[in-house]
Formats: sequence, structure tokens, C-alpha cells
Amino acid sequence: MLTVVGPIGGEDHHAGRHRQAGHPERPSRIDAVMDGIADLHLDSDLRVVEPRPADPGQLARVHGSAYLDRLRQLCESGGGHLDEDTYATAESWDAALLSAGAGLAAVDALVADDAGVAFVAARPPGHHALPDRSMGFCLINNVAVAARSLVDAGERVLIVDWDVHHGNGTQAIFWDEPDVLYVSTHQWPCYPGTGRPDEVGGTGARGSILNVPLPPGATGTCWATHSNGWSGRPSTSSHPRGCWSPPASTPTGPIHSPTWPCRRATSPTWPPWWRATPPPRPARPVSRGGLRLAALRSSVAASLGRLVGAPACESRPPRVGRARAG
Repeated sequence: MLTVVGPIGGEDHHAGRHRQAGHPERPSRIDAVMDGIADLHLDSDLRVVEPRPADPGQLARVHGSAYLDRLRQLCESGGGHLDEDTYATAESWDAALLSAGAGLAAVDALVADDAGVAFVAARPPGHHALPDRSMGFCLINNVAVAARSLVDAGERVLIVDWDVHHGNGTQAIFWDEPDVLYVSTHQWPCYPGTGRPDEVGGTGARGSILNVPLPPGATGTCWATHSNGWSGRPSTSSHPRGCWSPPASTPTGPIHSPTWPCRRATSPTWPPWWRATPPPRPARPVSRGGLRLAALRSSVAASLGRLVGAPACESRPPRVGRARAG
């Protein structure tokens, strides 16, 4: 069973008013994500859940109150630029609360069905958002909010982040948290300049960060070869309860950045520890990156298809005016 929380921030959703003309982080990304889910033809094995806004107090578990106040006040004043590439509009605060709340709703869905997979289809994205500021199109670190809720409930959490860009915000938030294992594959060198192999966590959580930087042009074979070394690092085989896997750029499709050349295989190429055993459960993938819409669609279908055991299928053409947009 696949539970989809959302969609949030698409063309037809009120949170889609978080947008800026010509910006690559746009509502049509969510429509492409939903097209990828539709390509799986799950029928009765698909459940859609309406999200709830996160409480500001839940955001404060990972972000400083001064930053949250600045962001809210900027949105209330009509919006503006938070940095050179990250914007906010009058609707962005409400959209960010809803996007963060979607991850919490996914947690609740999997409490009810521990053997299932929950997928969050939401924007704005989050893994660059630092404790005290926005960055890289990201306002609130949605994955961190949900992961923190699990840690607060006594769980151990595995975050698997595959994207052309390193999730510097998520790493920073959990730098000293021994109950969160953060694993990232990303292009190196690339924005934002973090994610070196020697970044392994703070003094109280050494080994809780595992970075696997990949060269430009890397394919799925390269990705799998690098992943062979994971077994000698913090144990992923123990599969802590929360498995967060942002399908921004999966092992089965190209990296979805219009500006960076790192690529992954176009046919399924999973690391040995993933191929040899069922994917970790419960799994809570979160849509974060993906700027090329056709690639985003195929990656979502491929990664979710693997998690739920759906057979591979050919993608239909994007909907005119929606998945083609932008």
C-alpha cells in the first residue's frame, strides 16, 4: 500500500501560490510527481491523505524562533527575497507549514500501517534549510521536522538523501544527534560546497553522518560501487524505524538539475545492500528536488515502484500545460 500525503503546492493547490515567475522551483514539479505516481497504476493499493499544517512549535524543534519570526513576518508583509535564489510570497508561510505538516501526517499514516510506504508530495522543499536561515529554495526543513518528531518519541531514524546537491541543512540540524543516521549521495564539487567524506558528525555523534560524493557524469554503476563501502560505516542494515528517502534524483533516473551534469543510470541500479534485502520499512519518501519535469516523473515512478513492488511501466506523456510547464 502506498499512502500519498498531498499533493501540496501544485498548479491547482492553494499552496501553489508560493511561486515566482521563471523560478525553477515551481508548482509544475508537484504535477510531474503526481504523474509519476499515476504511472504505477496502483488502483486500490493507493491511498491519498490530506495533510495538516505543522504547529510552529514543531518547527521550533529544528529551527530557531528568530528565523521563524523573520520568515513569517516577511510573508505577512507580502514576501520578498530571503537570499539570492530563495524567495517567499505572501502565501509562503502557510505553504511551508502545510509542507512540513505533510511529513508529520506521513508518520501518522505509517503508525497505522507499519508495513506500508508513505510518500510526501509537497513543496516548498527543505533539505538546504539551516536552523537559522533559508537556503537553496528551501524555507523549512520538512524531513528534519518529521525526523525530530520520531526521535522525540524514542525512535532511531535513517535519512537517505539522494540529490545532485548535498543536504547541508539536514546534516547541520542532526550534526550532534546520535539517534539520526544521515546518508547522502551527491555530486562533488557542487552547490552548496558541503558533503565531504570527512564530515562525519559532531563529538557526541561521530559516525552519524555518511557522505558519498560522486564525480560529475557519475552513472548508476558508479553509485552502486561507492555504496559497497557503506557496510563498513554506521550500520544501515539495522534499519532504524524512520527511513527518509527524498526521491529528488533516484538511482533509476538522471539528476534533475538544469545546470549540473551528474547523472544516474536510466535502468534500475541499486546498491547491493538494497538489492539483497527488501527496502527498509517503514519507508517515508519525501519529494524534495527535481527540476527537470520529465526526469522527475520517471524517477518518482521508479523509486516508488521499487519500494511498493509495482512492476515497471512506461510513462505516459506529461499533461499539456502542467508537467510540461516551466
